[in-house]
Amino acid sequence: MNKQVTQVVVVGAGPSGSTVSALIHAQNIDVIVIEKSQFPRFSIGESLLPACMEVIEQAGMLDAINHCGFQYKDGAAFRRNGVYTQFNFNDKFTAGPGTTFQVQRGQFDKALADSAAEQGVEIRYQHELKSLEFVGDRSVLTVCDEQGETYQIEADYVLDASGFGRVLPRMLNLEEPSCLPPRKAIFTHIVDNISAQDIEYDRNKILISVHPDNHDVWYWLIPFSNGVCSFGVVGEPEFFERYSDDKITALKQLANEEPGLAKLLAHAQYPNPAGELGGYSANVKHLATQHYALLGNAGEFLDPVFSSGVTIAMKSAQYAAECVVRQLKGESVDWDKEYAQPLMVGVNTFRTYVEGWYNGRLQDVIFYQTPNPKIKQMISSILAGYAWDTNNPYVKNSEQRLATLAEFVREDLSR
Repeated sequence: MNKQVTQVVVVGAGPSGSTVSALIHAQNIDVIVIEKSQFPRFSIGESLLPACMEVIEQAGMLDAINHCGFQYKDGAAFRRNGVYTQFNFNDKFTAGPGTTFQVQRGQFDKALADSAAEQGVEIRYQHELKSLEFVGDRSVLTVCDEQGETYQIEADYVLDASGFGRVLPRMLNLEEPSCLPPRKAIFTHIVDNISAQDIEYDRNKILISVHPDNHDVWYWLIPFSNGVCSFGVVGEPEFFERYSDDKITALKQLANEEPGLAKLLAHAQYPNPAGELGGYSANVKHLATQHYALLGNAGEFLDPVFSSGVTIAMKSAQYAAECVVRQLKGESVDWDKEYAQPLMVGVNTFRTYVEGWYNGRLQDVIFYQTPNPKIKQMISSILAGYAWDTNNPYVKNSEQRLATLAEFVREDLSR
């Protein structure tokens, strides 16, 4: 069997794989990316957060993304029972970019991967990891190429950026149940035909709408620059049992049940098939060892409600690249202390607000009509992806702060 040698193998060429490979390659480290699919390919996670723009720039990919003509995004809008509110990401507590893009992921992921390749990263499409063995301090990967031929790569380090594929967690029996209840999403791309007349709507923002009768069921509406929107609904699996098995029919009915969306999408067309994603929340026994690290969704995925997936993926790429470079230069790296723990600061912050969304605390805060401007800036920073800024009290003490704030809001509303 053909055997090759490199320093780092990255499994997956999505956002975390492309950025981590570019960051590592820039430090004169040999890296090979193996990607099971051919790009472009469909993926959800289409509304980016401003915090990820810092990593895109660091990886030398900002010009490539700016040239794609993606839909500009400067915030998030929410609607519940006729109440509409917005968060402007430029008006936030944490320094850093306040704008980003809403993207069709096939084009976005390809632009990142092409940028990495232009920088000198070798990406092998339609190559699939079949097995992984650890021999001393080296890793031996058996890979199947697009012709069905197998070969091996011997590497110093392996980074799993396989996203929902979770290749290493499944291969190495690392998966653990998520602390979040199982939820399901159904979604499609629609031609929205939205007219701005007499409708509260800002195409520069993702719109999150709450089902009028089930406040733990929510809709996303993500507008793109070409008149298309990503439209999806998230709820516990049992909720969808009352709707048609035909997911397009179910999506249309669900849109009509929320008055704001019914008006907004009155002339929408549904030319595309619908997709479904269930049981997406995931956890693992550990995120990294001296042999490998799990990036982004391969390690942990929470929930799509705050579009945190790509940002967590890119922050994991940033942290992992720093650690890999140091280890390959002969330094001692404590992967738990220097990779997993810093990454989990942001993941756990997002977890607090995801749980707060579903238990109602965060919804009450978001829809409160007379917020303290400074506190709103702190919440806006987290919604913009700055979940690692421990100078923000709503990051550093997220659970306590959110609980106290929600209690204040509820007491004020009850007066």
